[in-house]
Amino acid sequence: MYNTQIADTTISLLTCYPGSNIYELEGHSAVRITMPPSTDVTVNYGLFDFAAPNFVYRFVKGETDYMCGAVPTELFVDHYRNQGRRVVEQELNLDPVQKATLISLAAENMRKENATYRYNYVKDNCATRPLRLIENAVGSPVVFHADSVSTTFRQQMRHFHSNYPWYQFGIDIALGSGIDYPLSTRERAFAPMNLRDLVDKATYTSATGESVPLVSSTVELAPGEEQGAALPPTPAWQSPMAVALLVLAVAVWASLRQMAGHRLAGRVADTLIFGAQGLAGLLLTFLIFVSVHEATSPNWLYLWLNPLALAGGTLVWLKSCKKVLLCYHFINFALLAVMSLAWWWLPQSGNPAFVPLVAASALRSGCNIFVNLRRRKTDARI
Repeated sequence: MYNTQIADTTISLLTCYPGSNIYELEGHSAVRITMPPSTDVTVNYGLFDFAAPNFVYRFVKGETDYMCGAVPTELFVDHYRNQGRRVVEQELNLDPVQKATLISLAAENMRKENATYRYNYVKDNCATRPLRLIENAVGSPVVFHADSVSTTFRQQMRHFHSNYPWYQFGIDIALGSGIDYPLSTRERAFAPMNLRDLVDKATYTSATGESVPLVSSTVELAPGEEQGAALPPTPAWQSPMAVALLVLAVAVWASLRQMAGHRLAGRVADTLIFGAQGLAGLLLTFLIFVSVHEATSPNWLYLWLNPLALAGGTLVWLKSCKKVLLCYHFINFALLAVMSLAWWWLPQSGNPAFVPLVAASALRSGCNIFVNLRRRKTDARI
């Protein structure tokens, strides 16, 4: 009876298309197990609890815990159908022994002592876990017959986050060069939507040495648009680039006013620009030196976004700190010059909006240096 059940069991990879929340933009993967006469469950490795103590802090620190669990497939699919998200099922081409092995491994994953795992955005997530489960069941690595594509984790993220430029802007600040190396075909499977495409033509080696197609058939369980339920593109005037250009315009205006003798404009601009720069530097300090996220260090943006910038935003109001402030502006200008000149050779990709923001910071430091030197020359003549 058990062997008959296993023989009639079907096991599939489910792919749910992107949703509107930022953690849904790459889609979602799960494993469906259908065993006659009445078992039809979906094993989900993407469960997490927003209400867990210190969730946001632990997420930023890189200590986010996800869980593995099973739900009735009907409820699972209905959840995504109600969001207008397409769900595609790829039935796996497994023999009875492989099916039994996969079911046993999934049950082991869901045991209370094993269900929770340390989530990693690109290395250990809801797509990589099902792939590992499948490979352990078939007993050999899955071979992906996909075109070789030169891409990185960051480039893949930009593709999936194209309608969410502020989210990508934050990623481009927070994550350093660890997500900019060329990916292998297998590493592209970190994104569920990529995994769906890769397994479609994938094979594995059977016990007899034969190359076996991994997927036997594909069906659509829930309709939806190809782009999923992601929000429409962000208007250009609300994008990071628009805000960055506005910041640069403020820096230009304040610099012209300051050189004309109006110090208040420069002080206000410096408080805003260097204050924001310093706060971002505090965040990077935490991510680089405290967080256990492997991709947060090294981050070459630390030459620009560092806590020293808080001096440029606060000391401008203290007459007794003129020398210290001038010293900061020399350091900041030098660091920005080095970073800008070396960026083409650094192993890290930057966001386009960084260009006007860096220019604004350099302009304000350059203006402060120029005005102070000019004032010293004038005082010396008197």
